[in-house]
Amino acid sequence: MGEEINSSQFCAADYQRFLLRLKQETVTLAGWFEESRLADVHPVAGFELEAWLIDSQHHPAPVNDRFLELLNDPLASPELASFNFEVNSTPQILTGQAFSRMYDELLQTWRHCQTTASTLGCHLAMIGILPTVQNDDLQLINMSKMERYRALNREVVRMRQGKPLLFDINGEEHLRVTHQDVMLESAATSFQIHLQLNQQQAVRAYNASQILSGPMVALSANSPYLFGKDLWDETRIPLFEQAVAVGGYDGAMFGPIRRVTFGTGYARQSLLELFQENLEHYPVLLPVDFGEENAQLRHLRLHNGTIWRWNRPLLGFDEAGHPHLRIEHRVVPAGPTHIDNLANAAFYYGVVMSLIELETPPETELRFDKVRDNFYTAARLGLRASQHWLNGGQRPMRELLTETLLPLAENGLARLGIGVDERHTWLAVIAGRLQTGQNGAHWQRAWVARHGRDMAALTAAYVERQEKGEPVHEWTV
Repeated sequence: MGEEINSSQFCAADYQRFLLRLKQETVTLAGWFEESRLADVHPVAGFELEAWLIDSQHHPAPVNDRFLELLNDPLASPELASFNFEVNSTPQILTGQAFSRMYDELLQTWRHCQTTASTLGCHLAMIGILPTVQNDDLQLINMSKMERYRALNREVVRMRQGKPLLFDINGEEHLRVTHQDVMLESAATSFQIHLQLNQQQAVRAYNASQILSGPMVALSANSPYLFGKDLWDETRIPLFEQAVAVGGYDGAMFGPIRRVTFGTGYARQSLLELFQENLEHYPVLLPVDFGEENAQLRHLRLHNGTIWRWNRPLLGFDEAGHPHLRIEHRVVPAGPTHIDNLANAAFYYGVVMSLIELETPPETELRFDKVRDNFYTAARLGLRASQHWLNGGQRPMRELLTETLLPLAENGLARLGIGVDERHTWLAVIAGRLQTGQNGAHWQRAWVARHGRDMAALTAAYVERQEKGEPVHEWTV
């Protein structure tokens, strides 16, 4: 979905042509798996950071077209709403000082973004859901000026047969609103962690990413408020699922197979199974014509981009045109600081690499339905949640993270060749967060408990601390 398209208008023949090419490209990809053509590399890291442009009153500032024009940075791109943008990283081999290199690059890019925003009278915010965003901000007039977003909205509305989207979120409080388009999706911004692996490791890593999703979302939760309501610790999860609430083929249009989904089960033999599921269970949403001969399988990749699994397989190509596999771990919200972002990534990579090295695959010891329950419980309750774990019992979240997963992260990073000082620098941030119990969601609620529910003042206090750069577990109220 990151690629611009030429038109947002489609006819029946477009869907038929796209589906034919999607089938052909899925067969081609199956051949690549069979021939082991996908790149065999040391694990490679990357990320996408979504963020907000806000005005002097700490409300969304819909100026990303002008902002990105002035910024002129290939690592930055627009998001769905004109008050959001995205920053990408340069891929880094997971060894040595990888996280410090990623941090330095992100800090340099972010400072450029801050300087550019200031010329427009704006500030930046990294947060799962901006506390000041209102339903009136999430209208089509504030959609980014790109054909792909107009097409996405039109096709989602068509697939829903014009039925309004209903948002019904029960948390600490209850929010129920209706919306006519997909713009509520833009209220949710994330820090998406990418992991490139060889195809043999990728199955275990994908399953490990699913198993780790509950602990990761609890550890990083940063989205307790939406439209002034106190909801889930990570309200971004139900918000995004309900913002693109369309299902599979006609019989299940509003059924259990969703386009924003935790998935239907573990991968068994290879990640090809997920691309085959894309073909068999999800109707074409954007039937763009990329031409008949397509060595880089652009139809298959675009179709995959319109299915938002919380752990999503990605097919990419290097500069020489060689294909590779990545896993996109999408459960983590943006922020609160760059230190927190990179600490979350380091923890994720370390635990995943440890889990895939276990002699007994953890997916054989923990049923998928328990993993799915873990994820939604963690999104709702954050560090207060409990989790089903490998021994068949339940563990309090902070105990599981501190006593089991943090040592696994240390071990996994060591196996990758991450230096001792580097490991300790980033995992110390996670240890501090677990010791204090303060992630972004906890801090926001603590601030409101002390100062009252003034969302503009909350946002101002949050951005002030974010700009100082200290990790969230050190923030005061």
